[in-house]
Amino acid sequence: MNWITRERPKIDRLACPWLIKRFIDQEATIIFVPNDQVIAQAQTLNAIPFDVPGVEYTHYEDRCTFDYFLQKHDLTDSALQAIAPIVRGADTDNHAIAAQSAGLWAISAGLAFNIQDDQQLLSQAMLIYDALYSWAKHLQAVKHTQSPTEQLLLAVLQAYHKPASKRKLPVWVQELKCLIQDQIDTNLSLSLNELSESLDVNPAYVSRTFARYFDDLSFGEYIRKLRIKKAIQLLENTSYTLTEIAYLTGFSDQSHFTRIFKKTMDQNPSDYRKNKQKSKTNTNR
Repeated sequence: MNWITRERPKIDRLACPWLIKRFIDQEATIIFVPNDQVIAQAQTLNAIPFDVPGVEYTHYEDRCTFDYFLQKHDLTDSALQAIAPIVRGADTDNHAIAAQSAGLWAISAGLAFNIQDDQQLLSQAMLIYDALYSWAKHLQAVKHTQSPTEQLLLAVLQAYHKPASKRKLPVWVQELKCLIQDQIDTNLSLSLNELSESLDVNPAYVSRTFARYFDDLSFGEYIRKLRIKKAIQLLENTSYTLTEIAYLTGFSDQSHFTRIFKKTMDQNPSDYRKNKQKSKTNTNR
């Protein structure tokens, strides 16, 4: 079977031919032509077009053509499923999807820069994707540093070489803190996905790295901490009822508020308020 796509391939247009030849059609012929000739040449050469707009084998939503090949041909091999987000991250320039995406993009871009003939480029890429498949199939759990002593020394180095207090925070962390505080103050619902979209940062990446920048707390834990902090301010400085405070701090109801408050502060909110009022009275005497 003939398969045809745009010339000068880098990621999807190398990963897909590798997938075709290794798992779908070993005798496949891959054809590269200028972008504006793909559809016409596909009809002339009786070839299946891929990775161009308006054809079946192409991008869908946030998925790339490699993803569609896996879905279409029901390729459930766990190694291929591990490779898919790497290819997707490299092809969509969203390297937060997989740690290996940046490396795959760098190697692919360098390969395309060095090799001008597309068929020769594909030949070399086949070796790269064979290696990536072997890693995904057999070596994902293998670490470069095998010695326990080496691993311990590296862990100590990573922990102490750069003090956390001096670590420069990414811009998105500062912006996320502001967004969270704004929504806490206005009693809006908080969604990590929506906040991530506002920052133009991948939600999975934000979720995975959130604790690193937010007091070693998950997103949910951090939000609860801020809500309890706001509740304390209201208990100490207003005459709002517990039901009103529960509403103003985003809890579902008073019982939910009381339960979380007691878990956090080791006392009920009503007892906390009474103790604070007694303390103020004693101080003023």
